[in-house]
Amino acid sequence: MQPDLFHNILRENWGYTAFRPLQEEIIRSVWEGRDTLGLMPTGGGKSLTFQVPALAMKGICLVVTPLIALMKDQVDNLRERGIKAAAVYSGMSRDEIITVLENCIFGNYKFLYVSPERLSSEIFTAKLKAMEVCLLAVDESHCISQWGYDFRPSYLKIAEIRRLLQDIPLLALTATATEEVVNDIQEKLLFKEKNVFRTSFERKNLSYVVRTAENKIAELQHILQSVSGSAIVYARSRQKTAEVARSLLNAGISADFFHAGLSHEEKVSRQNAWKKNTCRVMVATNAFGMGIDKPDVRVVIHLDLPNAIEEYFQEAGRAGRDGEHSYAVILYTKADSTLLKKRIADSFPARDFILRVYEALGNYYQIAAGAGYNNVYDFNLQEFCRPYKLPILQTHHALKILELAGYLEYTEEIEMRSRIRFLIYRDEIYSLSLEKETDTLLHSILRNYTGVFSDDVYIDESLLAAKTGKSRREVCETLVALSRAKYIRYVPQKKTPFIVFTASREETRFVTVSRTVYEDRKKRFEKRIFSMIDYAEKTGVCRSRMLLIYFGEMNPKDCGHCDVCLKKGASGLSNSLFRRIGGKLKDFLRQQGPVRFHELIDAVADENENSDENREKTISVLRFLIDMEELTLKDDDEVSITEKVENKKKPSGTTSAGKLSKK
Repeated sequence: MQPDLFHNILRENWGYTAFRPLQEEIIRSVWEGRDTLGLMPTGGGKSLTFQVPALAMKGICLVVTPLIALMKDQVDNLRERGIKAAAVYSGMSRDEIITVLENCIFGNYKFLYVSPERLSSEIFTAKLKAMEVCLLAVDESHCISQWGYDFRPSYLKIAEIRRLLQDIPLLALTATATEEVVNDIQEKLLFKEKNVFRTSFERKNLSYVVRTAENKIAELQHILQSVSGSAIVYARSRQKTAEVARSLLNAGISADFFHAGLSHEEKVSRQNAWKKNTCRVMVATNAFGMGIDKPDVRVVIHLDLPNAIEEYFQEAGRAGRDGEHSYAVILYTKADSTLLKKRIADSFPARDFILRVYEALGNYYQIAAGAGYNNVYDFNLQEFCRPYKLPILQTHHALKILELAGYLEYTEEIEMRSRIRFLIYRDEIYSLSLEKETDTLLHSILRNYTGVFSDDVYIDESLLAAKTGKSRREVCETLVALSRAKYIRYVPQKKTPFIVFTASREETRFVTVSRTVYEDRKKRFEKRIFSMIDYAEKTGVCRSRMLLIYFGEMNPKDCGHCDVCLKKGASGLSNSLFRRIGGKLKDFLRQQGPVRFHELIDAVADENENSDENREKTISVLRFLIDMEELTLKDDDEVSITEKVENKKKPSGTTSAGKLSKK
């Protein structure tokens, strides 16, 4: 009966006749009231695992996600299907939040999406107690783990909500988590018992490639001219996204760029153009892609190494969601590993520097010791750093460490919507001598928004432009003029980072940053950095195999179509035979030391009865290992194991992916 119920909901609301792998198992677990952790790859249909059971239950499903764009997309998609859904996130006014929450109490809503920052507000917790919540779903659940690559302190607030909702099931979802993080998620979210469902991280239709390229732009153009279809190109800096997009346009390739610094309108416009294939290539920072479900991306290219295998796997996984053959490519140079290692020092500046930043922050806002608790301040990183001559990048990370240590909350670039408040009484409006267009705009505001005489009210200039027949720019200019005339207070839309002192200002000598916050996190960060470098530099191990071992999968097979497998395949040997011969060559060199090329062939081929066929196979493997710089051939025809391969230093805790060459 239950499977029929779930399939009916799936068919009636989404038009699908069958679930994807693991979806139905997770849905059944949730339906049975069990706390459940679902590990599903990017594009695996995570949202249906809470949407389907929630529609079968009485009450509302509370969904926690940090992705505002994803919230809006899913709310819009549910509404289009006639399903009542709402969202509460940073940037909404108090009145807007209250209205949404009361609708969820009294309006028969099925889904409420909430950003983790809103969970601990008094309004939310008070209204939540009046809701009939049937399911708590936590997306991107790896963010709750300090062992993970994307820890967010705000996620720890979910445990407080969990205590208010003890009698309902919790569903945690993530696309990337090591075994350590899997256990931590369940502990932090107060699972009643361990209960994990996971699919293999293997992507059989995805070819992983690492290509050495001194001229990355030329190689990028070559790849995009060779592989047709939609593409994402990831670059680390905002400036670089614009430069690369321009170079592609000059080469006749349709491209645009995307990063967090764009306005909301620019983001939506560029995202939609890419989704509709009017723009083929999106060059972007890692701000692009989360929550975007475009199934026909044929290639994802990284111009810079990400900070972690988890980050890379999630971004690369945006290719080929439709199951068609696709590519995930890293363009690599030796300098990339040096730049990535530098991020360790940038991300974990010296403790003395962190204390210096804390002291400067208190002085900047003129907060006395013992004062400042819960104070909120607009914050501009560049303006703060300038008078104290602080380096911007290290200061940014010092603030993040102080946040983890519990001294402050540092929120980057929250997009604050435009707001307005009338400074005159309603009756005075009619006595003003205003131009017709201005008068029309004021009356349009009064018709579309309430409370403008008593409080700041959020407005949408594009809506007002449509109502009055003017351009958005003309509406903004008119509102600025009215503000200067003291008729209204108008605060245009802007990106507003802010600082909240979550504890009273301490004297610097009493500020402590614990080992858990600093040393332990630094070690884990180093481990992820070196695992990423190992992935890029290893040339003798299947790329897919390396990724699967990193995520804890036992005995993965070679994929047969990554760059490593294809190079091995060109020799005419199977992967297993190739590894066996390669292992014998290296073992012989470790035992005997450097030997001449043909002596090595004779010694290893002798073990295989010295047939001509076996000699050719051994020569093929030897040449491949020399080309891949795992073995060195000197001018005097002497072969040895390459020193950097044999003696490469790694930090403590190197991942299994980083040890594959020894297997």
